Amino acid sequence: MTSTPLRLAVIIGSVREGRFGPVVANWFAGQAREHGAFEVDVIDLAEMELPLALPAVSPLMEPNPVRPDGMIDLTERLGAADAIVIVTPDINRSYPAALKAAIDWHFTQWNRKTVGFVGYSGKSGGLMAIEHLRTVLNELNAHTVREYVSFPRYFLLFGPDGQLVEPAEFERAAAAMLDQLFWWASALTAARELPVSA
Repeated sequence: MTSTPLRLAVIIGSVREGRFGPVVANWFAGQAREHGAFEVDVIDLAEMELPLALPAVSPLMEPNPVRPDGMIDLTERLGAADAIVIVTPDINRSYPAALKAAIDWHFTQWNRKTVGFVGYSGKSGGLMAIEHLRTVLNELNAHTVREYVSFPRYFLLFGPDGQLVEPAEFERAAAAMLDQLFWWASALTAARELPVSA
């Protein structure tokens, strides 16, 4: 679709024991690669150091706070991304604490970027987590796209091989979101080169 693919980071937001997030993220990453507009980077928060104690000064005021060595890779990969997709479960009607820490340790890495969501859970399909994330990322000056992918009762939808039993509906949803991400990421990547007015 483009001679210079945009960079898409796919974040596995759950770090809990026995998590299903990698299965969902790997499926979505495959869809993104087939879409053809993005170079895809899957980021697993379980591999990152994410202390809940934040720096004294917000990254809004100090874009480069002293971060733990185990977070530097995350910071660089978020910074390099043109678009980001967060893969999240619902946990107690919201999203995981590790994901909030990853968000709160950064500001410029989200600023004027476009973000999409893939949710999964027992009943709601991650929609409550997604709605909370929309509010948070709006504060970070990110643009969240309207389309999303949701897997309610995910344990009935994926087979033991990690593939969807009936994929057509979810593939259409992923394609629609990827199209929106591509449009917004293309526009915002160009716009970030422009001076910011007061």
